[in-house]
Amino acid sequence: MASITIRNLGDGVKRRLRVRAAKNDRSMEEEARVILRHAVDQEEMPAKGLGTAIHELFAPLGGVELEIPPREPMREPPRFD
Repeated sequence: MASITIRNLGDGVKRRLRVRAAKNDRSMEEEARVILRHAVDQEEMPAKGLGTAIHELFAPLGGVELEIPPREPMREPPRFD
């Protein structure tokens, strides 16, 4: 198992960590491990794609039917003679 040392931790942060650990019946060290483990696990969750996020945002509003224009024949490519 690896170990780390955290320097320059503010007094307020240390106090809140101690209180949080006491509320959860853990040592400060175990509480810090739980917090770090949770933070790292959150980052590994796959993010939604942009299209999925947009769809989920606007799906409750309903959809719109657009008229599709008729297809036309392709134009001749330009000539550079």
